[in-house]
Amino acid sequence: MTRNRYDVVVVGGGHNGLVASAYLAGAGRTVLVLERLAQVGGAAISRQVFEGVDVRLSAYSYLVSLLPDRIVDDLGLAVRLADRAVASYTPTTRDGSSTGLLVERDEGPATATSFRQLTGSDAEFAGWQRFYGRLATLAEDLAPTLTEPLLSPTELAGRLRDPQLWHDVRERPLADVVSDHLADDVVRGVALTDGLIGTFADVHADDGLAGRCFLYHLVGNGTGRWRVPVGGMGAVSGAMATAGRRAGAELLTRATVTALDPRANGVTVSWTDDDGRTAAVEAGTVVFGAAPTVLAELTGADPRPHPSGSQLKINMVLARLPRLRSGADPALAFAGTFHVDEAAGQLDAAYAQAAAGRLPDVIPFEVYCHSLTDPSVLGPVEQATGRHTLTLFGLHTPAELFRADPVGTRREAVRRVVAQLDAHLEEPLLDCLARDASGEPCLDASSPLDVEAALAMPGGHIFHGDLTWPVAATDEQVGTWGVATEHPRIVSASSGGTVRGGAVSGLGGYAAARHLLDQR
Repeated sequence: MTRNRYDVVVVGGGHNGLVASAYLAGAGRTVLVLERLAQVGGAAISRQVFEGVDVRLSAYSYLVSLLPDRIVDDLGLAVRLADRAVASYTPTTRDGSSTGLLVERDEGPATATSFRQLTGSDAEFAGWQRFYGRLATLAEDLAPTLTEPLLSPTELAGRLRDPQLWHDVRERPLADVVSDHLADDVVRGVALTDGLIGTFADVHADDGLAGRCFLYHLVGNGTGRWRVPVGGMGAVSGAMATAGRRAGAELLTRATVTALDPRANGVTVSWTDDDGRTAAVEAGTVVFGAAPTVLAELTGADPRPHPSGSQLKINMVLARLPRLRSGADPALAFAGTFHVDEAAGQLDAAYAQAAAGRLPDVIPFEVYCHSLTDPSVLGPVEQATGRHTLTLFGLHTPAELFRADPVGTRREAVRRVVAQLDAHLEEPLLDCLARDASGEPCLDASSPLDVEAALAMPGGHIFHGDLTWPVAATDEQVGTWGVATEHPRIVSASSGGTVRGGAVSGLGGYAAARHLLDQR
């Protein structure tokens, strides 16, 4: 820290805070970023999880879709995103036989054949193409608005070629919108999962929770394509940090902000370091990159409702890819999103049990093998010996289920998903896991409570709270950037505190910076 006052202090060195710092410093503002952890990046980091195993795992966030090319270009980010070989593979059982649904990245004859073999006709694939064709059009029209001031609902609808789909996703239960196009239970489930990633929602409700999550998963950069960051997620946040430093921002780690005192002409920001030493600095404006509930705590405001995350995250390193009972090539099946027990009926059953306070008997989840797309995350020995990463993301596992017995419930959840995955494998998953330096299997699981403890995300909610529609909610919001808080000298940059937050997008940080830069 080189001064007593900064034009802007950014609280939180996650990807949104880093994006804001780079834009603001590049525009000549003096900027200080305060980050609680020993490294910047927040949830967008890579780390070596297992001792003696040279593999850089994307520890929390793992794929990129919503990061606009505009931000990459504006900041000169050295980020490379790689397309996966396939979009998804869903193992299932039909008529007592193991089979699966393959969806190619660019759907062709193999996808059409897979649909036909699963459903017995070409009708379901035709419905799939119609649905995702409409979504592609919506994505192309909607994506450019994410880096513009907020439009009114009427203005936005006027820019869309398919305003009816926009209306349906916003106003109707997601399950009904999907059922308009798809009939097969497994196929509908594959579509519905995009409305449930990190979101505990009833797809049959008209509250918009699932619809909002679904929308953000389908519109990124006008394609909705989820890609693997080459070098791991840490390469993305690392490039953002480099851009900030290059522009002149100061980044201070191991600085836990303890209080914000906003006044008419600025904000006093207080923090402590790892040794308990205290410090304070004056800021003309604070850009707040953490959850809204944390902002309320630091400003002494009335407590806000505590959000609840809803995901089970398991990082693994494999000694080899496991063989599949369906006979599919594992190097193809695991290259995209590998859906397990995510048929529509299974999603409904799991939601009902979790809503009743029970860990679902069958936990819907999906698996990703990023090293098939980006082997650079593997060390030389690991590449030569055929090792791979494997990431599992479980749905309908809200934080409340883990509070009474955090360790025991997490252990049971892991046991269940491993058994469910084994049902589709020719060999047990545990036999395929690599071993760390102590001979232990390379498997590391995190519940929402673990995410909360590690990242100070209330409830372990990966979006900091419920997502919002990317449109002005009131007349007063039209033409703004959707980052205002109750304190004029504090603007939000977080996923849950901005109108267009969620995922590794940088949109919150971009909007906060544009809001401040537009004031002059």
